[in-house]
Amino acid sequence: MRRDASPLVPAWGVLSVSVIVTAFDQGELVAEAVESALDQTRVPDAVIVVDDGSTDAGSVAVIERLQEDARVRVLRQPNRGVGAARNAGIAAAAGTDVVAVLDGDDRLAPTFLERTVAVLEDDPGARAASSWLHAHGVIDAVVRPGGGSAVDFLHRNACPATAVVRRDAWRACGGYDEDMRSGFEDWDFFLSLVGDGGHVTVVPEPLVEYRTAPASANVRSMDSRLELYGRLVDKHRDVFERHLREVLLALEARAIDAAGRWEDLVAADPSLPVGEVTYGDGGMAAAVRIAVRRG
Repeated sequence: MRRDASPLVPAWGVLSVSVIVTAFDQGELVAEAVESALDQTRVPDAVIVVDDGSTDAGSVAVIERLQEDARVRVLRQPNRGVGAARNAGIAAAAGTDVVAVLDGDDRLAPTFLERTVAVLEDDPGARAASSWLHAHGVIDAVVRPGGGSAVDFLHRNACPATAVVRRDAWRACGGYDEDMRSGFEDWDFFLSLVGDGGHVTVVPEPLVEYRTAPASANVRSMDSRLELYGRLVDKHRDVFERHLREVLLALEARAIDAAGRWEDLVAADPSLPVGEVTYGDGGMAAAVRIAVRRG
């Protein structure tokens, strides 16, 4: 990593921006995340690393090394989860207009801040901004979240965890729920952020390098998806009730799309079993269409 005794100086623009990098036992990946923040075409005013109680010796050594860089500020706390780490970093970025939240195993493309902060400067209704993802690691794909207003977040999360957020909006909505340590803390945060208005804009470019792994927190949270989604419904009940028709139709549209993809796959390969023919959810009609297409 480059060493520079000079403080960071913002390149241009109206809004000041800090990057918050959260870290827990992620070793050299944290150094890569920090380097990606420092190498932005729009230079951040500050880069703050929050070490959420790392215990791995290699990870601790990386954090110690990062502290030697005058452009990087390191905060340490006992392990309290990613939500608490993000809140601590954002709170420490006093005087900053917007904050970019970055997990310690991900990276930013060089123009991420340039493109997302410009969105917030041009659109007062945007409370946060992010971009598409380039997923790498176990898979290699461009993932295209859509962003939107509260209704767009009721049937699925519509924004990556890596996002630039207006600091006053973070404060007004209460920040990240520090009790949500099993997953969906970013989805919950975005619902809190836009539940009473405003929206999140997603730049249609893959500017977040998102690392995928078999045992990642995101993958593990899918084992408890129904339970976690139920917690979101209970916590944001007023928003769900206001948009009940929209969320039910959106969930049904997702189910229809998934069933259509399965139907195309099974119809194209006669060796695949149709499985149990279900009733009341379009299953019988799908089985008939598959039989006709195979015939």
